[in-house]
Amino acid sequence: MPRAAEPTAVTHTLYRLDGCPDCAAVAARLADLGLDYEAVPVAPLHSAREEIERVSGQRTVPVLVDETYGATVVGAAAILEFLETSYGGE
Repeated sequence: MPRAAEPTAVTHTLYRLDGCPDCAAVAARLADLGLDYEAVPVAPLHSAREEIERVSGQRTVPVLVDETYGATVVGAAAILEFLETSYGGE
């Protein structure tokens, strides 16, 4: 009897705000690279973003947590550069 495939652990978490074009750009690039990720919606009000501040030290979006590289990257430009450097050549 064949064994069931092991579930793949998601190693990327994207903290994002609905309607945020920078967040959408990062999500699109993750998809283009074939990287699975968990999307975590954040509150629209900066004052209500305790979780993202705890993770990144800031209250801005997007934030990518990459468990493979042990990196937390803040801001679309920095995240896109990180993704290209880390995964673009694969």
